[in-house]
Amino acid sequence: MICKAHKWTIASQVCHTAEVKQIEKADAVLTPKQQIERLNRPGSTYFNLNPFDVLQVAPETPQSEIKSKYRKLSILVHPDKNPDDEERAKKAFDAVKKSWETLSNDKERTECLGVVEDAQNRLETKLKNLRKKLKKEGKTTEIPEDDPDVYAVELHKETCKLFADLALVRKEMEMREMNERKRQRQAEIELEEKSKMQKEWNKNYEESREGRISSWQDFKSGKTTKKRKAKPAKGFKPPKVKMEQR
Repeated sequence: MICKAHKWTIASQVCHTAEVKQIEKADAVLTPKQQIERLNRPGSTYFNLNPFDVLQVAPETPQSEIKSKYRKLSILVHPDKNPDDEERAKKAFDAVKKSWETLSNDKERTECLGVVEDAQNRLETKLKNLRKKLKKEGKTTEIPEDDPDVYAVELHKETCKLFADLALVRKEMEMREMNERKRQRQAEIELEEKSKMQKEWNKNYEESREGRISSWQDFKSGKTTKKRKAKPAKGFKPPKVKMEQR
């Protein structure tokens, strides 16, 4: 006889399998193996800094669609659902989760959109200068980037580069903040030690105060003990020194 808990586990697995199959059917590209592979490809540490790239959404995609894409991806690459490739699945899941957290935050999403805009401006400036150079040399101003697909690839490269630069700046800022916190903490420790020593000195000073007052009062009343010169022993007289006669 199958216990209730076992039945629930089987039902849960069947339900999840059906859910995964539904997602795969809706979009043949979104399969667990492909997505785990994509998010672990060579250079993924660099590419996964771009949240739009991780979630495979365009910057102008509505928030509701981004959330839907996140849910699909998080189910497909979840480590528990990919036991045969758990380590790489965890890395993929973490990248997906972090990207969603970034884009679901209004301030951070605005910052990301600014990065994309900067990347586009940089690429346009670069291509403009290239066309100007070709024209000056008397060559055709047609360039590979005139093809939308090639342009998209170059824009993607430029965008990922700027996201990497942003991550580096953030890391440097975090390091500076951490060092500043350490410096402040060290200063606090030194101040605490100094305060502790001062309290200890004050305590010792107060404890010895009574003795100091008593000594001073004795001194004022003439009770101080003076050292007496040692007297020679009785019956002993030092010999007289005779003067030498010539």
